[in-house]
Amino acid sequence: MNDLSRTLVETLWSVPGDEVYAVLDAARDPLVFLMVRACGVPYECLYAGPIPRELAEVAPYVVHLRRDHAFTAELLDEGWGKSWGVFVTAPCDLETVRRHLRHFLRVKREDGRTMVFRYYDPRVLRVYLPTCTDAELTTFFGPLSRFVLEDRDPSRAVVYAQGGGAWSTSKVTLGDPTVWAGAAE
Repeated sequence: MNDLSRTLVETLWSVPGDEVYAVLDAARDPLVFLMVRACGVPYECLYAGPIPRELAEVAPYVVHLRRDHAFTAELLDEGWGKSWGVFVTAPCDLETVRRHLRHFLRVKREDGRTMVFRYYDPRVLRVYLPTCTDAELTTFFGPLSRFVLEDRDPSRAVVYAQGGGAWSTSKVTLGDPTVWAGAAE
């Protein structure tokens, strides 16, 4: 595990009582699907019911991470800076997190049309969350404590948190920005 990943692990597991989950977008890179299938930790597709393999290979997944598990190290080392997904922390189990996150896969536009909401893409979420009202944040966070995601500069993480009825945003410096030159934006 590199220094950036170690700092990210400390950030992800900094809230006692919270479990840590990755919400990963298999459409970003074929490696994501392969890694999730072989991860060795509990995971679930955010889509309901049986789905064809072609869709499964590009679907979003929620993975229950373990601090010292090899998959966590591999995911952080390989995926950070590539917009593979976002991390959430919550004092609840995988099924509760999955059920909550499923509510936001589709949204209605002002013209009434339904569209896919790819909130699990950090480039989308870091634009969306700052525009939310307190009521929208309450709904979007639900049982979740924090969203942790890549900043535009992947040497930093952005942490959106709720606690005691208050909302906060902070940035955590993870490492040397020259290590991440050429990362996907």
